[in-house]
Amino acid sequence: MRSKKTPNIQTMTTIALEGMHFHAYHGYYEEERVIGNHFIVDVYVELLANIGGTSDDLGQTVNYETIYLICQAEMKKNRKLLEKIAQSIGERIKGFFDQVQSVKVRVRKLNPPLGGRVDSAYVEVEVKGGFGGFGGGEEDEPGFGRLSDFFK
Repeated sequence: MRSKKTPNIQTMTTIALEGMHFHAYHGYYEEERVIGNHFIVDVYVELLANIGGTSDDLGQTVNYETIYLICQAEMKKNRKLLEKIAQSIGERIKGFFDQVQSVKVRVRKLNPPLGGRVDSAYVEVEVKGGFGGFGGGEEDEPGFGRLSDFFK
C-alpha cells in the first residue's frame, strides 16, 4: 500500500530584474561624480519555495517592484566604486526579504572614461547568509521597513 503523505519537495526559485537603466553620479574621478554616467543594473534573487504550498499571494514571494525601488534608492547615493554599489544593493535586498537565500547583483558602467572605446565595465557580487528582517546596509543609513522609505 502506498503512503498518502504529502511530499516535502522544495525548489529554488530565481526572481530577476535585468537591464534597469539609471543615470547616476558614481565614479572614482571627480568628473564622473559631477557629469554622471549611464549604468545598467541586473539583480538575481534566489529563494526557497515549497512546491506544496504554492499560492498566488504576493506577500509570500519577492516583489520585484520592491527590488527596483531598492536599486533606484541605492543608485541615487554617490559612490566611488561599483563594488560598493553592488554590495549595498545586495545587502538591502537580502535584508528586506526573509525568504531570500542569495542575491547576485551586476552593476555596469557604460562607456567608462578609460581613454579608449570600451562598451562597459562591470562588477558582480553575490550576497549570501542571513541578515534577518528589515534593514541591512551601513550603520548610518536607515533600514527600509516601508516602501515609502525608499524615497528618502
